[in-house]
Amino acid sequence: MSESRDSLPVVIVGHVDHGKSTLIGRLLNDTKSLPDGKVDAVKAMCERRGMPFEWAFVMDAFQAERDQGITIDATQIRFSTTQRDYLIIDAPGHREFIKNMITGAASADAAVLVIDAAEGVQRETRRHAFLLHLLGIRQVCVVVNKMDAIEFDQSRFDTVQTEIIAYLASIGVEPSFVIPVCARDGDNVSSASDRVTWYEGPSLTGALDSFAPSASSHLQPLRFPVQDIYKFDDRRIVAGRIESGTLSVGDKLLFSPSNKAARVVSIETWSAPGEPTIATAGSSVGITLDDDLFIERGDMASHEVDAPLETDVFRARIFWLGDEELALGATCRMKFTTLDVPVTVQEVSSIVDTETLEHSAGGGVGRHQVAEVVLRARRVLALDEATEVPRTGRFALVQNYRIVGGGTISMGGYADQRRNITRRATNVVRVEHRIDATERAARAGHRGGVIWLTG
Repeated sequence: MSESRDSLPVVIVGHVDHGKSTLIGRLLNDTKSLPDGKVDAVKAMCERRGMPFEWAFVMDAFQAERDQGITIDATQIRFSTTQRDYLIIDAPGHREFIKNMITGAASADAAVLVIDAAEGVQRETRRHAFLLHLLGIRQVCVVVNKMDAIEFDQSRFDTVQTEIIAYLASIGVEPSFVIPVCARDGDNVSSASDRVTWYEGPSLTGALDSFAPSASSHLQPLRFPVQDIYKFDDRRIVAGRIESGTLSVGDKLLFSPSNKAARVVSIETWSAPGEPTIATAGSSVGITLDDDLFIERGDMASHEVDAPLETDVFRARIFWLGDEELALGATCRMKFTTLDVPVTVQEVSSIVDTETLEHSAGGGVGRHQVAEVVLRARRVLALDEATEVPRTGRFALVQNYRIVGGGTISMGGYADQRRNITRRATNVVRVEHRIDATERAARAGHRGGVIWLTG
């Protein structure tokens, strides 16, 4: 891997047994990205088991995966082409491990959707495509795999291509490429195949090289969730990871939802030479401020311009993974950036069928269902719409220390509450008294207090 080149995280998804792991194993081999002896080790293992050579075993490291022929965990491995470096994420296709698929896909900038040429588009194919859309991944390449099983028939390829393009279009996704591939033999993986002469597009590596790395996060509004406050010598260091935007020494930062502001005096880093004056998205840094503000874990630092929204209620499209149905009034813990806060299901607007895209009346949300809901938190949150700032527009739901769902935020129908929170009455002013508070308390027999009724 080269530090001077772009690196693109790509997730590989698709229905179980459609050949994702085989495709990745062949891709690593053809780009000479496998360590010495790896292929020989896989060959020896297959011989011991009395089975044909399987490229999938390059990726499927767990014994259970080899025995059952499925990918269980989201595995990550790096490879390179002549153009750039890649982080490949092999996500499970089996519906019982779809939580692992979502975990893998959440960090990707692009996706490869694998479809078996003979079986065509399946229910899990549509489900995975919908989840890519839900996570905001728009760079999608479709691989129609196992073309050898249909003798490289163009008419069958055209049928599968038409069906998947139509479905993706219905959810607002346009695939960049649809490529006929035989992963086992390497057809159209890293070079053109002489068995698919009717196809004139790029190979898979050529398609991936055309994708753009997600540099836009540096250009988005600054979002710096506070992870912790550390005390070193006489310095208070506010630590966290910059999720988007750029932070510089001298910037005036607004901390939401408290709406306190201070300027950045220094940027502190670990094991880095010099004293940096600027930090960008993806950097984990500490900062010192010119004012000793009371700041807590979960506060969101931003510039005063393009600050996050503040609200305790919002719309969300969620994917439910819990064993028990998610009912109206149910409470979960919402994991959002560095914040962990209870939220209640205030409304289940509709259930979305990921296959037909039909919306049905809201009720309980079953396992593996997508729903549009309204969530209410027990405190004011600083957040963004997922379409505006994806990194601070996504969240996970937890019950009994287990992840049971995830979703994206939409403020449709709900206003930013920042103005209501920060507004101050203009007719409340300080006045001078001829006796002080101690003397007043001695005469009245009790200390003074204020009961403030806000409606």
